[in-house]
Amino acid sequence: MPASEDLYVLAPGEGEDESDGWVSPRPIDEAVRAAVRGATDVDPDEIDDAESYVDLDEVATLLDGDGEDDSLTFTVEDHEVTIDGGGHVTVDPE
Repeated sequence: MPASEDLYVLAPGEGEDESDGWVSPRPIDEAVRAAVRGATDVDPDEIDDAESYVDLDEVATLLDGDGEDDSLTFTVEDHEVTIDGGGHVTVDPE
């Protein structure tokens, strides 16, 4: 299984949001925490590493384009998090 620090996805940088049009590669754990924090009122300290919520091999397959799916959705603290094949992380705040 790939280590979470070796998996990078696209997420807004500190002080940025996707409406700014600027995203940067970030380790998956950091990106998921930032995306959930930005879309909800969940404290980032309450969010475990990504591997607690999703199989990192499935994420790696998605990002490599080797799978059949265009995205992968998993639940983090009662919120749906989606990673698309381009590595963008989005959160459904409801």
